[in-house]
Amino acid sequence: MIARLRGKPVARDADGLVLDVGGVGYRLHATPAALRKADGAEEAVLETHLHVREDALQLYGFADAAERELFEQLLAVSGVGPKVALAIVSGYSPAELRRAIVREDSALFQTIPGIGKKTAERVVLELKERIAPLAAVEGAPHLGSGDGHVVARDALVELGYSVAEAEQRLAETDPDLPPAERVRQALRAA
Repeated sequence: MIARLRGKPVARDADGLVLDVGGVGYRLHATPAALRKADGAEEAVLETHLHVREDALQLYGFADAAERELFEQLLAVSGVGPKVALAIVSGYSPAELRRAIVREDSALFQTIPGIGKKTAERVVLELKERIAPLAAVEGAPHLGSGDGHVVARDALVELGYSVAEAEQRLAETDPDLPPAERVRQALRAA
C-alpha cells in the first residue's frame, strides 16, 4: 500500500496532479486541498490511498491524514466508490463532514455535486456509529437534531436561502453563539 508520497509536482489537470518521486511520476486524483498544497511548491508531501480494481490501480492524494481517513471510511459505505468518496471529501473539511454525520445532517452532503438524497442518507446512517465515538474521544459534544447549527441553517433555508448558501453564510459566523444570533449575523453579512 502506498500511504504517502514526497516529491515535486510536475503537472496538473482537471483530475489531479503528477508527483515526481525519485524520477517516477505518480498520477494522483487529488482533493482541492491537496492541489493547493502542491501548487507552486518545490516539494510536496501528500497522504495517499491506492485503490485496486480488476482493471486499474488508482492513486488518490490528500492534503492530510484526516482527509485520507475519512475517504477510506466512505469507501466502506455501500454504493460509495472512490469517485463519490473523493467528491465528498473535496466538498467540505473532514471536521465539517464528521460533525454533519454526528448531527445526522444528510442535507449537507446533498449540497455536494453528484450526491443525491439516498447516498447522503446512506453515508450518515452507515458512518454515524463509527464517527460518533471518535467525536466523543476528540472532545466534541454529541450533537443531536436540536443542534444550534442545524437550527440556524434551517432558519436561513426557511428565509429562502439554499442549504449551500446557508452553510456558507453560517461559516462566517461565530459557532458559539445561539442560533438566533448566528442567523442575525448571517443576514447582516448578506
